[in-house]
Amino acid sequence: MSSIVTFEDKPPEGMIQFGVGQPSADLLPVELMREATEEFFRTAHPEELNYGVLQGDQRFRDSLARFLSKNYGTPVGADGLFVTGGNSQALDFVCSHLSKPGDTIIVEEPCYFLAFQIFADNGLNIVSVPVDEDGLDMDQLAETLKRTRAALLYTIPSYQNPSGRTMSAARRERLVELSKEHDFLILADEVYQLLSYYDPPPDALGSMSESGTVLSLGSFSKILAPALRLGWIQTSHGMAKRLTDIGAVNSGGSLNHFTSHIVRYAIDMGLQQAHLERLRRSYKARVEAMDAALKECLSGHATWVRPDGGYFFWLKLNENENMSAQELRDRALERQVGFLSGHLFSSCGGMKTHIRLSFAYYNEGDIREGIARLKPLFESSRPSPPSTRMER
Repeated sequence: MSSIVTFEDKPPEGMIQFGVGQPSADLLPVELMREATEEFFRTAHPEELNYGVLQGDQRFRDSLARFLSKNYGTPVGADGLFVTGGNSQALDFVCSHLSKPGDTIIVEEPCYFLAFQIFADNGLNIVSVPVDEDGLDMDQLAETLKRTRAALLYTIPSYQNPSGRTMSAARRERLVELSKEHDFLILADEVYQLLSYYDPPPDALGSMSESGTVLSLGSFSKILAPALRLGWIQTSHGMAKRLTDIGAVNSGGSLNHFTSHIVRYAIDMGLQQAHLERLRRSYKARVEAMDAALKECLSGHATWVRPDGGYFFWLKLNENENMSAQELRDRALERQVGFLSGHLFSSCGGMKTHIRLSFAYYNEGDIREGIARLKPLFESSRPSPPSTRMER
């Protein structure tokens, strides 16, 4: 039996790959999961290994509702929670059952790039609206809605991937108003809502779910462990019931019944809360290390805004740099450092002078080393000044 542990896109030895948007190994809580699992099996009833309640185990949803209420700062009801198999599965599940091929989905520009394939798989037409310092531009959205009939809108309202921007409270309210006025559903990807390192973000869009137009997607991938493949949809009670009427749920039961038992114990034993607080401390230190390294090494070459949460820095190369983000990436790989080029995050061929850096996978020392490896590439990209030597 092989003892080598692998995962998709694991960077080779010596490479500092800031394109990896996953937790580092030291932040994956093996002991926590062992403790919660042992406590579950100590008193487990055989029926807990059956198909489970369609919407998700009531005890888990009660525990999750208490956990979210505490950390969101707004009440969350268990009746509006629907258990999923992680965020990507939830996004595909909603697109496949609440829209049809040929429908239009409005996305942010830039947007989480792997969502594009999910939308394409479901035959959706993508229309983009820009993001600015306060999140999705509502004036541009209103203009777009005058000429486009949308079935869905996909947004990452807090610490957006890739821009790190957060939608203001006023814009969140306006977005819900527009969804009711123009009859589209909001798919709010709120996986970073709890990962705030300074001031907390505005209330989650899930707190507005009683509008009947909001489905807030959450996941334990970012706050516990990706391998759990456990998430939730927070929505209106009526929409949650509508999801339970879907054939795959009626046939298969709860979408992740067993894992929800383990995580219920992790929540009820206080382990999840303690781990979340540890993540906030660790990621804050990494944010500050990356920001300081960027200021030291890349000032004058790129601009950025330090993110207040989430996983990512979003850099724009200055206009006088003599290369695109893709060209910089190709040269950076030769120096054993990587990142993702901005064009991946555009649905319309833009963002070619932007790069995304993730601080989640590396400690502060590796972050400083990785950014230092980029510095010579920027310096060598500048055109040489004209010679002033007299010809003889």
